Amino acid sequence: MEMTAKEVKAVGPWKEAWRSFKKGKAALVGAAIVLFFIFLAVFGPLFVPQGINDQNLSARLLPPSSEYWFGTDDFGRDIFSRIVHGARISLAVGFLSVILSAVVGSFLGMIAGYYGRWIDTIISRIFDIMLAFPSILLAIAIVSILGPSLQNALIAIAIINIPNFGRLIRSKVLSVKEEEYIVAARAIGMKDARILFRHVLPNSLSPVIVQGTLAIATAIIEAAALSFLGLGATAPQPEWGKMLSDARIHIMTAPWTILFPGIAIMLTVLGFNLMGDGLRDALDPKMKN
Repeated sequence: MEMTAKEVKAVGPWKEAWRSFKKGKAALVGAAIVLFFIFLAVFGPLFVPQGINDQNLSARLLPPSSEYWFGTDDFGRDIFSRIVHGARISLAVGFLSVILSAVVGSFLGMIAGYYGRWIDTIISRIFDIMLAFPSILLAIAIVSILGPSLQNALIAIAIINIPNFGRLIRSKVLSVKEEEYIVAARAIGMKDARILFRHVLPNSLSPVIVQGTLAIATAIIEAAALSFLGLGATAPQPEWGKMLSDARIHIMTAPWTILFPGIAIMLTVLGFNLMGDGLRDALDPKMKN
């Protein structure tokens, strides 16, 4: 029996990964949550009923109602409006810090894995030293040196995530550089930079994408933790961790002031983790049945 062209048509790896990703219900739920918060961050501030810093002392600590959907804080500010604006801050910190750490970590990992020898030894030992410290303590130390601010918290989070990407891409490069097409590229005199960025890096991106998705969730938690400790966002920025810090004294009398920012953090982190797990299953051949 002759096979039609449609039946023998090859399926690309990314298309196959998308098909595999769609089969995971948890991954789709995670993607839906992430897309919702991205939409909220981009377009939400256009539709919120109140300004993020509009104070109304006569409406302090009001419970959720038709006028104030999530209630008000101790300055009479609308919590729903502040959470919507806070989504933009938290996602920006998550995405920017991970992009920065992925770029720097991937570059160092490629250099270490491709060249090996003393270069690999030095870079790997630096990664080991950084990973020896608990990430949040290292972030606190960096912010303490640079000074408390949201920008410095972003830099600190990016720095502490560099070793994760570096070691991941290094291990991938160690296996990819022994492939026949890499050996052939060296044999014909192709320069190392071209080999690295044209052949090695594109074939090492899958684990970086997965790690990046999961790292965004971690970055959001770390940013919230730093802000909670007074080392990140400062008043009156509506960052979720800062909102938790400001509301902790009202946890018994006005629990909604701490409940809704906590739920926002939980849902965002859950969404990225579920989506990251789905991407790992779709992009890692070892995870497939």
